[in-house]
Amino acid sequence: MIFSEKLQESINSYRNKNITNITVVEELIKLAHVLHEEEVREGDLGLSPEEVAFYDALAQNGSAVEQLGDDQLKQIASELVDVIHKNTGVDWTSRKSVKAKLRLKIKKLLRYYEYPPDQQEAAVKLVLQQARTTAEQFVAAY
Repeated sequence: MIFSEKLQESINSYRNKNITNITVVEELIKLAHVLHEEEVREGDLGLSPEEVAFYDALAQNGSAVEQLGDDQLKQIASELVDVIHKNTGVDWTSRKSVKAKLRLKIKKLLRYYEYPPDQQEAAVKLVLQQARTTAEQFVAAY
């Protein structure tokens, strides 16, 4: 669950009188700690928040982490962000041709870095899902 959803859930619980003021404050403090830990992790990895999201998607495959290593996964995540920014537009999620082109570019990138072949299709799906989530968060922010 993304942070905005957690925050909205807490607000809704408060409005519905399911939790008290003190509980809301406690949950906000917990969220602040989680956000801070995530910022520290981003700094430790040397990646942007968007790159970390793709890094996490790729690192869900344990064999990829073992086979490629942390540095190579960081490089792939960084390049994925570039590929996605260059190949998506406002309505990219509804245009099949754009999604197909993006899927192909992601596959090529994973093959180039020798991402485990047996896990490539799952990784492509995760990356596309993360790209959609990132795009939704970007649009919601504005």
